[in-house]
Amino acid sequence: MLRYVITFSLVLIVLQLLIFIWVKAFDWLMMNKPVVAQYKRKFVWINYLVINGLIVFSLLRVIPNGFRYSALLLTALWYVTLTTIVLYLIKKVISIWQVKFTDYPLLSRGIALIILFGLFGVSVYQAYVPQVTHYAVKIDKQIAPLRIGVASDLHLGRLFGAKQLEKLQQIFAQENVDMVLLPGDIIDDNLEAYFAENMQPYFAKLSAPLGVYATLGNHDFFQQPAQIANEIRREGTYLLTDQAVVVSDRVIVVGRNDEMDRQRQPIEKILSTISMNERKTLPILLLDHRPASIEENARVGADIQVSGHVHNGQIFPGNLIAKFVYPLSYGYQQFAQMHTFVTSGYGFWGVPFRLGSRSEVMIIDISSKEN
Repeated sequence: MLRYVITFSLVLIVLQLLIFIWVKAFDWLMMNKPVVAQYKRKFVWINYLVINGLIVFSLLRVIPNGFRYSALLLTALWYVTLTTIVLYLIKKVISIWQVKFTDYPLLSRGIALIILFGLFGVSVYQAYVPQVTHYAVKIDKQIAPLRIGVASDLHLGRLFGAKQLEKLQQIFAQENVDMVLLPGDIIDDNLEAYFAENMQPYFAKLSAPLGVYATLGNHDFFQQPAQIANEIRREGTYLLTDQAVVVSDRVIVVGRNDEMDRQRQPIEKILSTISMNERKTLPILLLDHRPASIEENARVGADIQVSGHVHNGQIFPGNLIAKFVYPLSYGYQQFAQMHTFVTSGYGFWGVPFRLGSRSEVMIIDISSKEN
């Protein structure tokens, strides 16, 4: 409880600082020089009251989809702050040549707007234009070369849907993947936009020779877990809900439910449905949405784990903060015999912006050390 109180207090303090910077930045941009103290200005009080009120009402779920408006507002405040920092650094650099920003009021404000809109432009690009990241690992068990495609955190909804699903299948086809793994957060909370935007046929196009396998993430569990699970299965994806299956006598694929599921099963119990001989000889590929149970999964002999959830922080400095939260927040690392991959995700959460991270599809080539 104390941890949450401290976290909330810090967030509240940071929010007030962001609002303060926004007010100062607005005054500077409009060339407005207040003649009264800040605490006496209605403009200042309105900003503090409206912004704090929106955040609080969103947290209390008084405003429908308020979290999106809050996320957009917080992003805007943060980008204004980043713009202010960049301008300050520019000011310090040009002062070396005795040049002052105050001598060029229109130019300096034009630069500020270019930086601000540039941040938004880059963020949209990184959210919607995915990078394809390749990895190659060798495991101790015998396996014919296997190429898997990984796409986590699609968050299918109003801002991310049919067009992106079609692009995803194109990537998998171009990369000639043998198998597709979707480790959670496939739908953004509920199926309303999924049906409204007619995404079903596009989701059904996701395919690979050895099949498409998925597990549920925290957002899949928020509102309609049963309906989302049924829809995923209806489109031909093999949804693994605390289950393990043997695929073509080549590999074992295991899917763990997200920690949002209070009945989430221990990994040992899930694997107990597979014979010990198969577990010793066949490679074990594990989908676990959050990269929080890495050591536990490694202890039972998993060879490959794929996760998402973190979005690599999505917006800087979230990527730096995430490194202190998870054993692995992004990329690749080996834990004991288990090769662990955490993707930044194919979609995004809340707002269509990424800064310091990039929409991503992972391609992993797996082979045997003896090959």
